[in-house]
Amino acid sequence: MNVNMHDSWKSHLQQEFEKSYFKDLVSFVKEEYSKHQCFPPGNQIFNAFEHCHFEDVKVVIIGQDPYHDNGQAHGLCFSVNDNINHPPSLINIFKEIEQDLGIPYPKSGNLLRWADQGVLLLNATLTVRAHSAGSHQNKGWETFTDAAIKIISEEKSGVVFLLWGSYAKQKIKLIDSKKHHVLQSGHPSPLSANRGLWFGNKHFSKTNFLLEQAFQKPVNW
Repeated sequence: MNVNMHDSWKSHLQQEFEKSYFKDLVSFVKEEYSKHQCFPPGNQIFNAFEHCHFEDVKVVIIGQDPYHDNGQAHGLCFSVNDNINHPPSLINIFKEIEQDLGIPYPKSGNLLRWADQGVLLLNATLTVRAHSAGSHQNKGWETFTDAAIKIISEEKSGVVFLLWGSYAKQKIKLIDSKKHHVLQSGHPSPLSANRGLWFGNKHFSKTNFLLEQAFQKPVNW
């Protein structure tokens, strides 16, 4: 497994690469990719860190697991490749943006344009076996991504963390809320959204307001 991430992250995460859990994780991922179809493609596992440079991080969105169907996952939480049907959670994200900011529903579900603006789209687990949700959980990925969240919390300030759903909300313990902004709501999945826990959270306009208050450029959602 090649760690394809922007150099700006490597000095901050180098100590994780050298730990025994990460070496075990690398062995597990290599074996899984050699024996099974897995997602995302090997060169896109660290896409979130490749496209959103450490010094540019101003928003963090935390997902749980990559999409596990063909052609969907490309290393950014909630995002799918161009010309791929939008999964239900992504549909509800775009609907909320439309309601919140009046931005028309987009054709593409590719969120690389967010990542390139400083939005870290971080899944807690970065790989998955095809058609087997959660199959790479509890193998070490969560330890690694928790470390990344902690490093952002410790070494930056004024970052907006968007915690959607019960799993993401557990990550609040890693974040210093005295120097960062934490916005929480239900998950954009239909189960949560249809119970009134997602729509109307206005997280996208609230995020931009917080960024503008800190004299940062708002995100073009």
